[in-house]
Amino acid sequence: MSIFRKIDKVLGAFGNIKALERTHVDTFTENLITNISGVKIAESKDGQLFAEFQELAGFDFLESTILSRENIKTFKGAKLSFIGANNELILDSDITEIESDYSNVSNRWMTKVSYVVTKDDIKFITEKKANFILFEHKKKSIKLYVIK
Repeated sequence: MSIFRKIDKVLGAFGNIKALERTHVDTFTENLITNISGVKIAESKDGQLFAEFQELAGFDFLESTILSRENIKTFKGAKLSFIGANNELILDSDITEIESDYSNVSNRWMTKVSYVVTKDDIKFITEKKANFILFEHKKKSIKLYVIK
């Protein structure tokens, strides 16, 4: 154990909030990360994308989970673009407020985003017609390569 970690434990015992945050082990978020539902459909050095389809009240949804080293927080929604050689599919997020959960155990951010899709969209995604996927939020993007 390093000297700084020991100092943080002592400061935390005296009630220092920042020291408590540094020494806290977030097992809840790490448990969510290790038990992600869905299938990993894309990955790159920037992150991983897991997806599953659900039907609710006659509407089909793509429930996506993104693991990345980047905190994603926006009130303007996000776009998920499936880009292939001859075609592309662009999906807008179902909700506009998106916020990531951080795990200090694995030093990753987990972001859950939902998209309304049609049967044709589901077919396009499951047949893996795209070569890569862009997740865009604010003025940033994460490029992920489809696992074939």
